[in-house]
Amino acid sequence: MEIDLINIEKAYGKHKVLKSISLKCRPGTITGIVGRNGAGKTVLFKAICGLVSIDSGEIKIDGRIKKSGSILSSAGVIIEGPAFLSNASGIKNLMYLYTINNKLDKKHLEDVMRKVGLNPSEKKTVSKYSMGMKQRLAIAQAIMEDPECLILDEPFNGLDNKGVDEIRSLLLDLKKAGKTILVASHNPEDIRILCDEVYEMDDGIMTRKKIAS
Repeated sequence: MEIDLINIEKAYGKHKVLKSISLKCRPGTITGIVGRNGAGKTVLFKAICGLVSIDSGEIKIDGRIKKSGSILSSAGVIIEGPAFLSNASGIKNLMYLYTINNKLDKKHLEDVMRKVGLNPSEKKTVSKYSMGMKQRLAIAQAIMEDPECLILDEPFNGLDNKGVDEIRSLLLDLKKAGKTILVASHNPEDIRILCDEVYEMDDGIMTRKKIAS
């Protein structure tokens, strides 16, 4: 999936949070977005996903103009912490979401959980998960339907060093598989290891940055 943003803008009242943003994300690449809190990263991700409408500009998906506010299909998304069924196990959370689309392959979901470092046989409810376990489950949720695109806002939050290494490796494998990946991270090491291109957002303005070697 190719994502092409052309001069997109978004304002809330008199406050413009996206200012003429242009960006192209290609299959088989990881694009990194950095910037302080409030710089506009989350609003940008929501606009791409169709969770907020844009005021002007164009979002093209594989060359076709995406209607403002229409939901992006075939995308795995982590934005502002996903909601879980707190009194159900991890595998039951994934099964519930998976069956919404009439999919019933429990073995596949068990494999996905193992990929993110979770035990699918664990009976512990999500309410008893650590922050890192919840983040791993969120990543499992994002990748379980084999989407063409991943849009991940701070996917390493709450992970210990081992978890960070495992998820970095997973994302690099998904890149090799041809996925289009857009990731925001406050950690320069994530950006250096993962990203083919990196952009910085500051006060709604995006500029391209050189990746530190």
